[in-house]
Amino acid sequence: MVFAYYHRLSAAQKRVYRQSDEIGTVALPQVTELRPLVAALPQALRAENRQLVERICQQLADGITSGLHVSRVRIELLAVRPADDWGELHGLYTTTYGRQRALIQLWMRTAHHKRIVAFKTFVRTLLHELCHHLDYELLGLADSLHTEGFYKRVSDLFHQLAPVE
Repeated sequence: MVFAYYHRLSAAQKRVYRQSDEIGTVALPQVTELRPLVAALPQALRAENRQLVERICQQLADGITSGLHVSRVRIELLAVRPADDWGELHGLYTTTYGRQRALIQLWMRTAHHKRIVAFKTFVRTLLHELCHHLDYELLGLADSLHTEGFYKRVSDLFHQLAPVE
């Protein structure tokens, strides 16, 4: 299945799209060591402890990237999601572009109501942004596109790290 935007892509982008779409899993080698970090997130989020949430996310990202032997990313946790007429931005992945490490920015609060983001949404957003990094660093894709395979990889990581929903 291809998403509607597929037809607007160049031939090279379509090749990357199809490559991405074929990959639905990412096996985490040390997943049992990472699960306690995910388990600690709900309480840290409820406590609205930004520094603790950021530290847990950084440790989780470090564990995933080191286990997969890819470069680390830097996690930055910000307060309220940016929003406009297009909606709310949940997370943002920025490649290195002259920095030592790629950057993942996450927001703790929703834009409209300024509520703490729900645990599952927060973790899935972190993994979504991390999957962009893995597309480049682990899978060697020339671009990181939102494909059905991409979303399957995000879901696969979530279920490995938080197996009980």
